[in-house]
Amino acid sequence: MTQQNLWQFISEQHEKLLAQVTQHLGLTFLSLLLSIVVGLPLGILIARKRKLASPVLGFAGILQTIPSIALLGFMIPTFGIGATPAIIALLIYALLPIIRNTYTGITEVNPTVIEAAKAMGMNRQQMLFKVELPLAMPVIIAGIRTAAVINVGVATLASFVAAGGLGEFIFGGISLNNTNMILAGAIPAALLAIVLDQTIALFQKAGYRFLNKLKYGIPAIILISAVIYLINSTSETTLKAGFTPEFMGRQDGDPGLRSVYHLNLNPVVVSDAVMYKAAYEKELDLISGYSTDGRIKAFDLAVLRDDKTIFPPYYAAPIIKTKTLQKFPKLQKTLNLLSGKFSDSLMTDLNYKSDYLKQTPEKIARDFLIKNNLYKTPRKGNSGMIRIGSKIFGEQYILAEMYKMLIEGYTDYQVETKTGLGGTKICFDALMNDAIDFYPEYTGTGLLVLLKPSESVLKNVTQSPEKTYEYVNSEFKQQYGIEWLQPLGFNNAYALMMRRTQAEELKIKSISDLKHHLDAQ
Repeated sequence: MTQQNLWQFISEQHEKLLAQVTQHLGLTFLSLLLSIVVGLPLGILIARKRKLASPVLGFAGILQTIPSIALLGFMIPTFGIGATPAIIALLIYALLPIIRNTYTGITEVNPTVIEAAKAMGMNRQQMLFKVELPLAMPVIIAGIRTAAVINVGVATLASFVAAGGLGEFIFGGISLNNTNMILAGAIPAALLAIVLDQTIALFQKAGYRFLNKLKYGIPAIILISAVIYLINSTSETTLKAGFTPEFMGRQDGDPGLRSVYHLNLNPVVVSDAVMYKAAYEKELDLISGYSTDGRIKAFDLAVLRDDKTIFPPYYAAPIIKTKTLQKFPKLQKTLNLLSGKFSDSLMTDLNYKSDYLKQTPEKIARDFLIKNNLYKTPRKGNSGMIRIGSKIFGEQYILAEMYKMLIEGYTDYQVETKTGLGGTKICFDALMNDAIDFYPEYTGTGLLVLLKPSESVLKNVTQSPEKTYEYVNSEFKQQYGIEWLQPLGFNNAYALMMRRTQAEELKIKSISDLKHHLDAQ
């Protein structure tokens, strides 16, 4: 099987790529135009009342220092998911350069010119529109150019809140270890930033009079941008579905639902950090999730039965290089202390404590080890440093803490945790590049995302959890020099979920029931 190159990927996904580009442009244009509407008057105001300049610019500067993901997270409780929180966040990021450059441009107009305008009998409004703004326009447009480039970049994070855009490909590629998918999102985003910057530069050279003629076209541009964005964001099904970027591209994700169940849901792409609550608050009706996630219990969601078994076994186990086990001879026995200690229901309860009860991973890990007579006081040894990695969800944080406590209690090795590394690609690359020594992985992920076997091999090895484990362990040793240690005992497979009350009302218990319901609409 030959590896797909970038151009083949783009050719295959051109319709989806075009939709993402138009969504990205819609988000960028709407937020940029709204930021001009807000920022330009504010800049004029503080140029007139200069005592307000420091607090206004300081506040805008503080807003821009808030990390993008955090800002989107703050928006969700008030504005939910979708375009609204994304546009508001982008507007906030674009404000500072527009306000600052408007203020700077107006205040740096030559005082002699202002005096001449007053001598000619101009009032303040006439001076603003006939003298100050025309002379300040190059500086103001420079601020708009900066804001536009910032917005194109930050808009890639809009997929975090199901607002679409090129971030869907970028984050999906990171999760799926797919470089072509990352580049298919990153390259157009970079080109959009360059094209938009150079287009605004042309307006900058055209002068104030030309720009003044365009003032009646701005509402039309906003309307067109909004219509284009909405057309590419509208779902065709009666049930609104939201899937993670990783689920959208995996064989056992949306492609599997389309090929095996013939489900064409046109889902929005959303971060798993917000999709469970979005389902609970009725902003989404159907989500992809993980079968041991504590938020299933917290938000009273029903897991639909996979009656055609498209989801392979996902048994958790630490993966580690053979040379690392040789370097740290006591490590393998220590890590295997957790082997078989978990069931699906037990892991769900531990995740519930983290996701809903907001207990720290350290507390959950310590309580579990104490209950199972595995906890020992740390030795505080200095026989070498073990670096533990984890992905960016609660279960992984808990497991990383358990392994840290076991290593510190049973060996003289020191431990450093590097948690929240993102998706599979980042963790696996970190392991291959010796940035970490091991991390917890899942047999289904190792099979589908990292090994990517043929359909015949896939059908054979997914007949049982034991076959899947044996295959991935053998192939990882051969291809990467990496071993899968003993499984922990729980199966965190993918699953489709709905609100329990809605599933019962619609009599949907399995994915086939969901298909029949949609066909009947």
